[in-house]
This record gives sequence, structure tokens and C-alpha cells, in this order.
Amino acid sequence: MSLETIYEAVLTGNAKAAAAETQAALDEGVSAPDILHKACIPAMSEVGRLFEMGEKFVPEMLIAARAMQAALNILKPLLIEAKMETVGKVVIGTVAGDLHDIGKNLVGMMLEGAGFEIIDLGTDVSPEKFVSAVKEHEPHMLGMSALLTTTMAAIGKTIEALTEAGVRDSVKVIIGGAPVTQDFADKIGADGFATDAGSASRTAKALLGVA
Repeated sequence: MSLETIYEAVLTGNAKAAAAETQAALDEGVSAPDILHKACIPAMSEVGRLFEMGEKFVPEMLIAARAMQAALNILKPLLIEAKMETVGKVVIGTVAGDLHDIGKNLVGMMLEGAGFEIIDLGTDVSPEKFVSAVKEHEPHMLGMSALLTTTMAAIGKTIEALTEAGVRDSVKVIIGGAPVTQDFADKIGADGFATDAGSASRTAKALLGVA
């Protein structure tokens, strides 16, 4: 069955097979939403679970995410046509002064793999840029990442900027990054904290009440 082979291809990070099997499944008449929800998303959930258990590592997670991306590239136009409802819209970015993006990119891929629509603002994103993205895109959630202790303060500044702009209550804020802790998240008033990309999609779903 092609759904199982797509699942396996994503799980093992075989991008070429993921793309080929996705096309084969479509040719057989399997719908794009079915491929997404019955093969790609379950495979990425499993990758996240194995990562949290210490059985998969960042490189393997990246490879699996790329394989999912290969399948998504084929599915996206069809999902748009099918008016596929996303589970939520998330704006993500690495905070001002910080140029690290591997963690952020992984989180974006995992969230996309969980059915979220992602708007990635990139790295070194100023509080003002986060605020205008929230106003423009009206996301359900804002995800911020900081990899340096020196840039962590920018997370707090961004939350303050959201409050000043009157949009803080319209969006859930989830934060993460190597130096970030639950204690820090509580202190600055973030809604959620994730230790890694695997738990980020779980935390995001819990915050937005998505099963």
C-alpha cells in the first residue's frame, strides 16, 4: 500500500522515495489530504517521539523533515485546491541579534508536518517586525527562538512590544532555544515553552486545543 511506503520513506528520511511514492499514490487516486494526514503527519509525529526518547538525533530529524518536504512540494498545490484547512497559523523567527536558524527551521518543519501553516520571518527579527507580522498575518501562535544567553532578553522585549501594540492577547506565544527554560518563560509571560522541535509541535497543539 502506497501510504505505508510514504510513511516509511518520511520516517527513514528517503526524500527521493517520499516524492516518488507520493506521486504514485496520487496517480492511484489517493487524495492529497489522505496522504498528508495518514502518512506524512503520522511519520513526523513518530520522528518527534523517537527524538524525544533519544532514539533519533537532530541530523536524522532534519533528513526526515526534508523527506516530508519533498512529499509536501507535490501535495501543496493540490491541498490548496482542496481548500485543505490547516490546524492553525504560526509565525516563527529567531530573535534580534541571533543568527541561529537550525532549531527554528526544525520547529517550522515539525509544525508544518503537524498540519500548521508556517510564516517564517528568518533570523535576527526585531520586536517591531514580529509585531507587524502578527498584525498582518493574524496568526494563532507566535514562536520565538534564541540560542544565545545574550539574545534571550529580546524575547521579553518582543512580548512587551506585542502588549504595547495591543495584540498580545490575540496570539499565543511559544518560545525555545538552548538557554531558554520554563522558569524564564514563566517570568516573561510566554504561553508555552518547548525544549526541542519534537515537543514544540505537541506544545503548540496543546496550547491551541488541536487534537
